[in-house]
Amino acid sequence: MVDTQPGVADEDEERAGSGAGDAGDGPNPPKITARQVALFAVVAVALLMSTLDMTIVATALESLQRGLDTSVAWAGWTITAYSLGMVLMLPLSGKLTDRLGARKVFLVSIIVFTSTSLLCGLATGIHELIVLRFVQALGGAGFTPSATRIVVAHFGAARDKAVGLFGTLFTSGAMIGPLLGGVIVSGWSWRGVFLVNVPLGLILVPLCLRFIPADSPGRDAPVVRSGLDLPGVGLAAVGLAAAMVAASLLGESPSEAIAAIAGCAVLAVAGLWGFGRHVRNADDPLIAPRLIAGRGFAAVNVINVLYAGGAIGLMALVPLYATTRYGIDAFGSGTLLAAEGVAAVTLSTLGALALRRTGYRLPLYVTAVFVVLGMVALAMPPQGMSAYAWLACGAALVGVGLGIASPASRNAGLQLLPDQAAPIAAVRTIGLQLGSIMTVSVATAVIEAASNPSIAQAWVFVAFAALTVCIGVPTVRRIPEHRGSW
Repeated sequence: MVDTQPGVADEDEERAGSGAGDAGDGPNPPKITARQVALFAVVAVALLMSTLDMTIVATALESLQRGLDTSVAWAGWTITAYSLGMVLMLPLSGKLTDRLGARKVFLVSIIVFTSTSLLCGLATGIHELIVLRFVQALGGAGFTPSATRIVVAHFGAARDKAVGLFGTLFTSGAMIGPLLGGVIVSGWSWRGVFLVNVPLGLILVPLCLRFIPADSPGRDAPVVRSGLDLPGVGLAAVGLAAAMVAASLLGESPSEAIAAIAGCAVLAVAGLWGFGRHVRNADDPLIAPRLIAGRGFAAVNVINVLYAGGAIGLMALVPLYATTRYGIDAFGSGTLLAAEGVAAVTLSTLGALALRRTGYRLPLYVTAVFVVLGMVALAMPPQGMSAYAWLACGAALVGVGLGIASPASRNAGLQLLPDQAAPIAAVRTIGLQLGSIMTVSVATAVIEAASNPSIAQAWVFVAFAALTVCIGVPTVRRIPEHRGSW
C-alpha cells in the first residue's frame, strides 16, 4: 500500500522539478499502436455511457413522473439515488481494482450497469426504479478507477495524454446527455433513456475480452483473504449518505425539513469523523489517508472539488437562470450549455496534448482567470448584445477554463503515485460528485429563500468567482509541478 512507501511522492516531485523524464517530449515521441487505440475506444465508450446516464435522466423526469404516476420529489430521487450509489461505491471500486485486477472490475461493471439499465427501462413503480438506479450506480462507479488503471498500465509514456483525454469524454457526455434525452423522450418514452445503454453494454463485453489484456491484482492481493475494510466501508457509507441526503433536502425544501437536515448533518459529521479516525489507524484502510490529505494530494483534491465539482454543478443551473431572469425558453436555455461543452471539449483536448510543456500549475492559474470572467459575465446584465448571446459567451468562458483544468487536475495526483491510479481516480470522482451536489444544494437553497430568485442566483455566480480567487488560486501554488513524460 501507499503508506508503506514513504517518500515516493516527494521523490517524484523532485524529479519533476529537475525536468526528469522529458524523453517523451523529444523528437521521437511514443507511438500509439492500433491495439492501444482499440483499448482506449472500449474504455471511452464505457466512460461515455456512464457519464450520459448522469445527465440524460434529468430530461425524462416529467415524462417519468407521468408514466409512473408519482410526485416530482420521488422522480427526483432517481437522480439522487444514482449519485448516492456512485459516491458510496467509488472508494470500494478503487480498492477492488487494485485487489482483483482492472479488467475483471471493468467487465463486471459493464455487466452490472447494462443489466440494471434493462431492468430500469422495464420498471413498473417509482420505488422499484429508485432501488435499481442505486444498483446501476454501483456498476457505473467501477468504470473510472478500473479504466484509469487500464490506461496507466498499457499506454506507457503516453499515459498522461490518454488520461488527460478522459476530461473530453466526461464533458462530451454531460453535453450530449440532455440533448439525446430530449430526443428519446420526445420520440419514444422515459424508458428509452435507460434502454439505450443495453446494446452498448452488449457490444462492450466481447470487445473488453478481446482488447483489454487480463491483469494481475496488486502487490497486496494476498490480503484479500482477510477481507476488505468493511468498517471503513460502513463509516464512509453512513457519512456520505447522510451528507448527500442533507444536501438534497437543503436544495429542495430547507424551511420544511430543518430538523431532518440538522439530523443528517450531525450523522454525516459523525460518520466522516469516524471514517477519518479509522483510516489513520487501520492496517489496510479503504482509502489511504495520504491520498486524501497527504502532501500534494490535499491541494489536488481541493482543486478537483472546486474546479470540477463546484463549477460544473453551478453551470447546471444556468438554464434555470436564463429562464427566470431573461425569459429564454426551455430549449434555448438548455442549448446554452452546449457553448460551455464545446469550449470545454476543445480546450481539454488541446490541454492534454500540451500538458508536458505547460506543466500543471499554469493551466490551473489560467482556469481561475476564465472561470472568474465567465461567472462575473453571467451575473452582469448583457452589454451590447442579446441576453442569449451574452449568457452563451459567459458559459463559453467557464467552459474554456474547465477544459484547460481537466488534464492538469487529473494528472497532478496520478503523477505522484502512478501505481495507485485506481484509488486516486476514485477519490477524484468522489470529490467531483460531492462538490457538485453541495454547490447545487446551497445555490438552490439561496435561490429559493430569496425574494428575487434571479438576482440571488447572479450573486451566487459572483460568490463562486470570489471563492475561486480566495481558495483556488492560493491552492494552485501547492500543486506538485511536473513537465515532460512521467
